[in-house]
Amino acid sequence: MVQIIHAEYGRRVALVNGDELHLLSTYRTAYAFAMAAIETGQKLRELLSTDLSGIVLDYREVYALSSGWRFLPSFDHPEHTACCLVSGCANAHGVTEAALPAAPPWFTKGNGMHLRAHGEPLTIPACALSGAEEAELAGVYLIGPDGVPRRVGLTPGNEFADPAMAGKDARLLSRAKLRTCAIGPELVLDAEFQDVAGSVAVERAIGGVGRPIWCKEIRTGEKHTAFRLEEIEQRHFEFDAHRIPGDVHIHFLGGSVSSFGDGVLLEEGDEVVIQWEGFGLPLRNPIEREPAETAVAAVLPL
Repeated sequence: MVQIIHAEYGRRVALVNGDELHLLSTYRTAYAFAMAAIETGQKLRELLSTDLSGIVLDYREVYALSSGWRFLPSFDHPEHTACCLVSGCANAHGVTEAALPAAPPWFTKGNGMHLRAHGEPLTIPACALSGAEEAELAGVYLIGPDGVPRRVGLTPGNEFADPAMAGKDARLLSRAKLRTCAIGPELVLDAEFQDVAGSVAVERAIGGVGRPIWCKEIRTGEKHTAFRLEEIEQRHFEFDAHRIPGDVHIHFLGGSVSSFGDGVLLEEGDEVVIQWEGFGLPLRNPIEREPAETAVAAVLPL
């Protein structure tokens, strides 16, 4: 499932079928379809498959951003960005048994205003020391009217962080979790989180053509993480403030490698490409850097 938007036609939800996008009919947001599934007791996949509008788009053309359509994050809260909590599970990969935390350590990333879609830029703020991709899968959740979290599916993600700041002072880890992050283009329903292979690359314009300057094969899933998905979810949703009816949660499930660790410093105009097997076309995001002279926000007394 993808979410797209057009200046003339507005938001639409579509199902991916090979090189085609089949627009859905009844609702214009993935959120509305998911809420309808909860309220009717239907499986979301069944609800979607019976709601085709008959309108089909060329997926490759839309994906290439060469049509009037552009992507939205693969799931969001369509009305209130503050009702979408973006968070993550830290130290999920590569933790030895002796150093295993007592519970999955989670962090708050921000809210829905920080989510970016396929093709949208990720921003290195002026206050950051660096910016680096973090290729992950993210769990997408919707809290039902009964206060029970439902996992809608899994989606490719770029959690994005400032590893130079975190490396300089471990106490600044929360500060080093940069706000903008990306998910999509596709949200996969009923996805397994066991052993997922993928790749991540950084492309840079050389001679006017984007060329890979760094790439790596990656893996994620319970076979490679310190905690089972069930544990991560239980610990995140044990707080009643994380079970507010109608809220959306985007929870990054951890990454294992970064180009920064191999000495690559992202530059303005670089593009990060993340692909996971079984999760559709790659998530691509250009990098932009906030001007160094950006004014620091001032606080005024009342």
